[in-house]
Amino acid sequence: MKTPLRLPRKLISALALAGLASHVLPAAAADPGASATIKRLQAQNDALAKTLADVQAQLQSLQRTVGDMQQKSAALGKQQETQAAQVRQTAEAQQKVEADVAAASQNASQAVQQVAAQSAKSETWDKLLLWGYGEIYYAHPVHQANQTTLDLARGVFGIGYQFDDKTRFNSEYEVEHAVASADDPGEIEVEQLYVERQLGQGLNARAGVFLIPAGLINENHEPTAFYGVQRNFVETLIIPSTWREGGLSLFGTTDSGLDWNVGLTTGVDLSKWDFAPETATYASALQLIAGDVAPLQATHQEGAFANAQHLSGYVGLNYRGVPGLTIGGLFFGGGATPAQPGIGSQSVMLGEAHVRYQPGKWDLSAVYAQGNISNTGAANRLFPGTANPLPARFDGWYAQAAYNLWQGQGGMRLAPFARYERYDMGASYEGLAPGFGASPAGFPVPHDQVATIGTNFYLNPNVVLKLDYQHFRDNSDFTRVDLGLGLSF
Repeated sequence: MKTPLRLPRKLISALALAGLASHVLPAAAADPGASATIKRLQAQNDALAKTLADVQAQLQSLQRTVGDMQQKSAALGKQQETQAAQVRQTAEAQQKVEADVAAASQNASQAVQQVAAQSAKSETWDKLLLWGYGEIYYAHPVHQANQTTLDLARGVFGIGYQFDDKTRFNSEYEVEHAVASADDPGEIEVEQLYVERQLGQGLNARAGVFLIPAGLINENHEPTAFYGVQRNFVETLIIPSTWREGGLSLFGTTDSGLDWNVGLTTGVDLSKWDFAPETATYASALQLIAGDVAPLQATHQEGAFANAQHLSGYVGLNYRGVPGLTIGGLFFGGGATPAQPGIGSQSVMLGEAHVRYQPGKWDLSAVYAQGNISNTGAANRLFPGTANPLPARFDGWYAQAAYNLWQGQGGMRLAPFARYERYDMGASYEGLAPGFGASPAGFPVPHDQVATIGTNFYLNPNVVLKLDYQHFRDNSDFTRVDLGLGLSF
């Protein structure tokens, strides 16, 4: 809004005086006496005119000043508006930056959390251990073709976890004979479940349900680790396969190549022995292996509501100081749950010795095992004429030779082998009724000598095809041809 200009009082008076003079002077010009007055008035008029000119100059200067001020005021207003706009833009930009920083911080936090989660998952998977094995076989008794069988003998899956550099967990879960139910022959079992801890250099401890380190196969029973479609009879009937108990063990190695293993475990439950089966407990070689008919095979406890009143201990040694050579043995013994109430205490002992030598392409091995059960006479006398007396002693041995005949790329190889073995699940008895033997007429005898020839053809170290022929001397009807497929990973 423009401010109105106010004229100075002197300027107003001068203007009035000038206007008066313009009327007075023409009238006074005719009077000589008025000449002096006129002159005075003219002088005053000139002075007023000059004053008026000065005032007009000041007024123009003032007008210019006011104009300049108005221009400066307008420029200042625009400048203020520009500055206000800049302030608003700066505030908006700052708010956007703050929002972007907050979003970036949130994204970074989420990214860190995701990386941490992925790292935890990756670490978990790195510590998780998985393995397994399985075997299928076809068994054809040459004298009893109607008993020809194909069996998915077992599928085993192992899960382990490495808690830290010194502590780990191992377990194995086995499904036998394909289908497990009340109406099917299969079963599901936990084959191993234990925690292992390294206590020092060459010293370890184990607790849980674990394999007894007996023979050559019990701890190395994957189908890729042994010759023949099925495990040998000595390490199935005399030494149970796979023999496991619940307990504690200490084991280690020495610089000289001597490995040692000692343990305290649950003992044998002889009350599980069936003294009076209605029929023969086995009628073929396949049933002989799978039927839990041998002394320790039928009475070891496997950690299933195991009777822990009577404990057993074992000591195992293996020497591996010579390349390709393993020689060792195991002694297992302790109290047992009695076969029958009131007969007094009983104990079970098993001793075995084994050797394996692998010079060049040869693979040579042998095992001898013997078990003893005390006070069996008192139990057998409670079942005179029984078809299945409890033996006081059982034993067996085998010798085996394999040769790596051909080897191709990728671990493919052909290894024929031959094995001769003798087992006796009833080497001696006590308390039998006069005139009765260990097995009734028509029942298979609990001992035999078996010759096996065959070959393992490895497609690679983890997959093997097997073929063998087994001749039984005493139970000749058990003579058979077997085919097998085995795998491990």
